Amino acid sequence: MNKTELIDKLAEVTNLSKADAGRALDALFDVDKGIIVGVLKGGAKVQITGFGTFETRRRGPRMGRNPRTGDRIQIPASVSPAFRPGKGLKDGLKPGF
Repeated sequence: MNKTELIDKLAEVTNLSKADAGRALDALFDVDKGIIVGVLKGGAKVQITGFGTFETRRRGPRMGRNPRTGDRIQIPASVSPAFRPGKGLKDGLKPGF
């Protein structure tokens, strides 16, 4: 399912217009101004009970290898987004759902 299909389904399920559903989706997930990204940038996590948790994970600096030359390189520390599914989501995906 792509973003357009998700907006269409959200509009259908909630009786919102497609434009309103699109704005609602963007308010949550937009990479520049979205609520979830804003909370993660602030160092907090977003926990949706029964669905899952959006959080950041820090990776320390480490040594790596340039695949082209084989030389050892220093990979700097980084922060990556992560999602941990909740029990409700896991249970909903069990065989026979």
